[in-house]
Amino acid sequence: MVESVVEGVARGCRANQCALIGGETAEMPGVYSGSDFDLVGCIVGTVTRSEFVDGSQIVPGDRLLGFPSTGLHTNGYSLARKVLFEDGGVSPQDEFSGSDTSVGDALLKVHRSYLPELKALKGFMKAAAHITGGGLPGNLSRVLPSGTAATVDVTNWTCPPIFRLIIERGSVPTEDAYKTFNMGIGLVAVVARENVEECVEITKGIVIGEIVSGDQGLTLEGETRW
Repeated sequence: MVESVVEGVARGCRANQCALIGGETAEMPGVYSGSDFDLVGCIVGTVTRSEFVDGSQIVPGDRLLGFPSTGLHTNGYSLARKVLFEDGGVSPQDEFSGSDTSVGDALLKVHRSYLPELKALKGFMKAAAHITGGGLPGNLSRVLPSGTAATVDVTNWTCPPIFRLIIERGSVPTEDAYKTFNMGIGLVAVVARENVEECVEITKGIVIGEIVSGDQGLTLEGETRW
């Protein structure tokens, strides 16, 4: 098990051009037993003040460039476990409509790294929002300066079927789902309207909305596409 974990960490470091500069293991009988283990890590980086990307240059008319997620990433698992396994009678081995994989495999899909896209957007990106807990409304609003808001057209991408299964089995209101899960978009970057076509070409991102005048809110438009 330890060998497998270290191999995975090394693979992640190589993929993201990071160096593993330290590590420590501890055995704690009475806290962890059998095959239980806990893995915690952090990444430290530096940036010069002149290269800060803080959203202060955002203006109405800028475009929102979205990048698909691979699944739940790292948020919403408590709700997913409850509505699927505890209350919904679903087994991790079950396959579900619209997917060629099992429920368990869909839930365990690796969190996508957006480093290549972020590096490619250097010089274009005015802000970036990682869509974690709080979903699009809770995270995108954090990067908006005063006097601006955002509109997102949810018909511009296809939401992964695992989210539909959770919503249907748990009778989760769509509005709540967008505040809990990433719903298929794991990262959003804000770029100028005149640069959006070039940014799409170099990153294969999806234009999902735009910046408008307002009070740092987010409006979701359209019906979720499955």
